[in-house]
Amino acid sequence: MWLFVFVLALSLIAAVLFFRFRKLAGRAESAVTAPPVEVRKLVAADIPVIVQGPGIVRPKVEVEVMPEVAGTVVFLHSDLKAGGIIRANEKIIQIDSRDYELAVRQARAAVAEAQALLELESADTDRAPALREPRIQRARAALDSARTQLEMAELKLQRTTIALPFDAMITSGALNLGQYVAVGQPLVTACGIDAFEVEVLLESDDLAWFDAFPPVAPLDGTDGNLAPAEVQADLAGGRHTWSGHVTRTTGQVDRVSRRVPVVVEVPRPLDGSESRPPLLPGTFVHVRITGKTLPHAVAIPRQAVHEPNRLWLVRDGRLLTQSVEIVRTDEEYAYVTSGLPDEVLIVTSKPDGLVEGMAWR
Repeated sequence: MWLFVFVLALSLIAAVLFFRFRKLAGRAESAVTAPPVEVRKLVAADIPVIVQGPGIVRPKVEVEVMPEVAGTVVFLHSDLKAGGIIRANEKIIQIDSRDYELAVRQARAAVAEAQALLELESADTDRAPALREPRIQRARAALDSARTQLEMAELKLQRTTIALPFDAMITSGALNLGQYVAVGQPLVTACGIDAFEVEVLLESDDLAWFDAFPPVAPLDGTDGNLAPAEVQADLAGGRHTWSGHVTRTTGQVDRVSRRVPVVVEVPRPLDGSESRPPLLPGTFVHVRITGKTLPHAVAIPRQAVHEPNRLWLVRDGRLLTQSVEIVRTDEEYAYVTSGLPDEVLIVTSKPDGLVEGMAWR
């Protein structure tokens, strides 16, 4: 009996000593200072979502200039060459009009003759009405036909002068004075310079962050709810930026990449300055589309996020881990909108050798 009591007492003493030494060891372990780590202070803020991707500049409007009448070229605009800028409604090509002027004179004579015949038939009252009325109707029909021929001749004469209804840049083609051109023969290619477009291939999930299907632009000429965009290009030894906006998608998914093509329009792309060159078709660019705003969000460097969506934080002078819900990621950051304080210290370096509870210096 005494032996049993003695053994029980020893067991109780051993248990008390074990828990006391364990607690002391835990305190000693928690007092270990963490190795040097990189820490960044992050502050919650309203952060606009930026959707970005590469693209190539292309004309919004591009046409082939083809004559509607045949003849010899007798005038060429001085800027009718690749890279030349031509203003709207300026004469760029003149086809020899002499044959067409003669055709107009001949058509006018035919109209005058038909008009005289109609007046003659109308004034002839000697014939019976039954005989006179068909002759008058035939004279009227001849006059209508003559007037139609005159309109056609005048239209062909007008078409000997070729102009474009918009400000344009000549992109290709060559034409010489004295060259004979045929109807429908491609002469030069021109593109409108009021706006260029960039087609950007985006992941389908990116479309949720901005209005990829904007409504029709308001009648007041503003952009309405069109998502703004920046087009960046490395040109002339520097990076330059042009403002634009999303206009539409192409209505289909790219068959190779399975991404959605989104079209961004850049107005007045050729308006350069001493600090920025013009933006030309064919230029490789990077597009940044400004989308919706993440309210009260923290932008965390992606290298600070560890699987599965865990962060190393510094709180009250010690290191600890915390799981977070990430609402969006891009090439640089992961965005968190809940679960973190307004100001937080994030460990951005690799957490090798870190243990929760270590003191941070």
